[in-house]
Amino acid sequence: MTDDRQSPSLAGLACPIPLSDYPTVQLAHGGGGRLSQMLIEGMFAKAFANPVLETLHDGAVLGFDGDRLAFSTDSFVIRPLFFPGGDIGSLAIHGTVNDVAMCGARPLAVSAGFILEEGFPMDDLWRIVQSMGKAAEEAQVTIATGDTKVVDRGKGDGVYINTTGIGVIPQGVEISPRRAQPGDVILLSGEIAVHGIAIMSVREGLEFETELETDSAALHELVDVVLERAGSRVHVLRDPTRGGVASALNEIAAQAGVGMRLSEQAIPVGEQVRGACEILGFDPLYVANEGKFLAIVDRQVADAVLEIMRQHPLGRDAAIIGEVVEDHPKQVFMRSRIGGLRIVDMLSGEQLPRIC
Repeated sequence: MTDDRQSPSLAGLACPIPLSDYPTVQLAHGGGGRLSQMLIEGMFAKAFANPVLETLHDGAVLGFDGDRLAFSTDSFVIRPLFFPGGDIGSLAIHGTVNDVAMCGARPLAVSAGFILEEGFPMDDLWRIVQSMGKAAEEAQVTIATGDTKVVDRGKGDGVYINTTGIGVIPQGVEISPRRAQPGDVILLSGEIAVHGIAIMSVREGLEFETELETDSAALHELVDVVLERAGSRVHVLRDPTRGGVASALNEIAAQAGVGMRLSEQAIPVGEQVRGACEILGFDPLYVANEGKFLAIVDRQVADAVLEIMRQHPLGRDAAIIGEVVEDHPKQVFMRSRIGGLRIVDMLSGEQLPRIC
């Protein structure tokens, strides 16, 4: 006779994840799409429930002695470790700095935890560490603490890096996905899907007229100038990494209880990226980015914010791509190039594994 009783640890969660369909962890659970959302909200957020965590933003906002600190953590498991324009080391710094910046904070320091596989070449490790140090210096953040662990040969994948970042949020800045409201304008800081396609070009041996490099970059200085100009009228900031622009906007729409309407024609996509996506069967809206961010702002300051973005090297291709609406709450729609209206849902599977 079989025992159909649920494990107490799982039964207590009342987890909405379809455990009958997914009795084990899938790659898509880490892809930034629907399965990631279900895992985070249904298991981790439920088990660790507290007022700070429930915002489910890129980082937590903590009050401390009259100040507000942004606190974020991330792990980097990218394959390959070295790719056009970057590597896992610089990516770890940029990704952590950006998560802190998306809280409206000025990054101060990061930690660096290394999980190394026995047999990993010291020359490659030195190259990664040097790149990480250079990226931190350029971003003007301190690598203040860290940790190193080594696992048995065959039990890792060369090197994984875990980071945590902290920063200070200036007075008057209030960034939260729940602040998106009807009438707001959605801006994007530049061409999308560059990072994901740069990685795939290495994996698939794609060749372009000019080498396509990752867009990985620290965005906090660009965010700073936007906040200096618009302050509390900047409602939401988000870097659309795993799951791309589509998943990021769906998360925001769901948390704020609003609808969104995009214009496909307004979304900047480079010709090389567009061509590669057509060859590989990818939708650029779902491909990872590491040097772009979304800003949802009060309509009255949208044009000024766009101009400020375009004056910065990391925002020269910035564009207004849509608006927040009352209609179809918690859903994102897009007007296509030929005039049709289609729903832009959250990614349900894993389009690009091991991308960050």
